[in-house]
This record gives sequence, structure tokens and C-alpha cells, in this order.
Amino acid sequence: QAQLVESGGGLVQPGGSLRLSCQGSGFGFSGYLIKWYRQSPGKEREWVAEISTTGISIKYADSVNGRFTISRDNAKSTVYLQMNSLKSEDTAVYYCNALSGSRNYWGLGTQVTVSS
Repeated sequence: QAQLVESGGGLVQPGGSLRLSCQGSGFGFSGYLIKWYRQSPGKEREWVAEISTTGISIKYADSVNGRFTISRDNAKSTVYLQMNSLKSEDTAVYYCNALSGSRNYWGLGTQVTVSS
């Protein structure tokens, strides 16, 4: 059974850093485009970043560009999201999404709270 599990969320002060992980199992992880999304209470889910199967192609939302870094280790079936210079507006549940053709998998999310 295909599964994505996010981890690494928590409470951090403004200006701090966190590294999120998204580990896949039960499917060919290395052949999937991986995206990170986030959702805050009362808001729609927002695309944050994505990385191609080989890691060569990377894209970021303007709101996180220059602060967040996405990377992947296909040997570990894991994608990372390094988040630096965190702001209160980064507070959200962060989800990872794996896409390949018609196959589309989601994790359950990890909470990130940026607050003093």
C-alpha cells in the first residue's frame, strides 16, 4: 500500500529553522514528482515547492523562495524541505504529494507553528 509520511514539524520562533521530511513507501518513489503544500486554518491549500524525479528541476512559490530549500534522497525514498527565516505566516499544516501520471498520493501532514 502506497504511503507518504511527513515529519519534522513543531513550534519554532520567528527567524528560526525547521527541516521537514516526507518518506514514501509501497510505491516507486524515485519515479514520482514530489510537491509540498501547506494549509492554514480558513485558507485554501497552497503549493509551496516541488522537485522532479532526479532533483534537477526545482520550483518554489514566491512566498518561500530564498528561504526554503527542497531536496530529495531517492535511496531513502525521502524528500526534505529545509525552512529557514521562518515567519508567523508560515504557520500551517504541511503536506507532501507524490505524482506520476494518474497516480497521486498524499500524506497526512505535519504541523508547523511559528510563534514567539
